[in-house]
Amino acid sequence: MAIIREMFKKNKKRYMTVPSDASRDVPEGIMTKCPECKKIILTKDLMKSNKVCPHCDHHMKMTAWERVDCLFDEETFKPMDEELKTSNPLNFPSYEEKVKADSEKTGLNEAVLTGIGEIGGRRTAVAIMDAHFRMGSMGSVVGEKITRAVEKATQEGIPFIIFTASGGARMQEGVLSLMQMAKTSVALSRHSEQGLLYISVMTHPTTGGVSASFASVGDINLAEPKALIGFAGRRVIEQTVREKLPEDFQTAEFLLEHGQLDAVVHRSDMKDVLSTLIRLHGKEDR
Repeated sequence: MAIIREMFKKNKKRYMTVPSDASRDVPEGIMTKCPECKKIILTKDLMKSNKVCPHCDHHMKMTAWERVDCLFDEETFKPMDEELKTSNPLNFPSYEEKVKADSEKTGLNEAVLTGIGEIGGRRTAVAIMDAHFRMGSMGSVVGEKITRAVEKATQEGIPFIIFTASGGARMQEGVLSLMQMAKTSVALSRHSEQGLLYISVMTHPTTGGVSASFASVGDINLAEPKALIGFAGRRVIEQTVREKLPEDFQTAEFLLEHGQLDAVVHRSDMKDVLSTLIRLHGKEDR
C-alpha cells in the first residue's frame, strides 16, 4: 500500500486531470467561455441572446449569417453576388490557400455578405462584414460587393445598411484594396444624392481603411457597446502624440461622447431601432 500511495503522490497532477466519464459525454461546443468575464455559458443559451454574455453583457463576434437571422424578417433575405471570389492579383505567397481555408470555415466566398431583405416589413439592402474571414479585411472583392449592393439599393430606391467588422485594408492586395475606399464612398455619395438613407453600424472591431471610409460616412452612425473603432492602433497614436490616451479611447462609448456616433445600440434592440429609422426616413412615409 505504501508503494501505491507513493506512486499516487508522484502522479497526482496527471490523475487529477484525467476527464471523468461524465465530461467525455459532453458534446464539443455545448459550452462557450466568455472572452471578457471568463464565465461558462451554455452555447444554446448564448445563441438565444444573440451571442451577448448574460453575465457581463459582452457582445461577442457574430458571423454574417447569424446577423441575418437576428436582423431580417423570416425568410425574406436574398443574398447577392455570392459567385464573386478573390483571386491573387499580386501573386502574394500562400494567399489563395488562406482564402480557401477561410471560405471553408465560414461558408462565405469573401469577408462580406450582401443582399436584400425586409426589416420590419420594409425592403432594405445590406452588407454584413464577417471578421471570421481574413479578419474582415477589405480586398477588391469586398469593395466590389459593397459597391454593387449600394448601387442596387440606389436603383431600387431603398435604404442601405452596413455592419462593419474589419481589421482594415487587405495587405495582400496592396493598392487595389486601398482603391476600394474611394469606390465604395463614391457609390454611397450617389445613393445620398437620390435622397436615400444609409445607416452604418460599427461592430467590434472596425479599424483601418474601413473606419476611414464607408464605416464613418453614414447618414446615421451607430455602434454596438464597447466596440473598438479607430484608424491607427493605440500604441502608434500614443507614440505619435507622446501622451497617454484615456482607457476607453477608441471605444464606441468614447466616440459617442465626442460626437462621432449618433447612438450606441444594444444588440437586443438593434432590429427595432433599425426598423424605426427605416420607417421614419422612408420616402413613402413622407
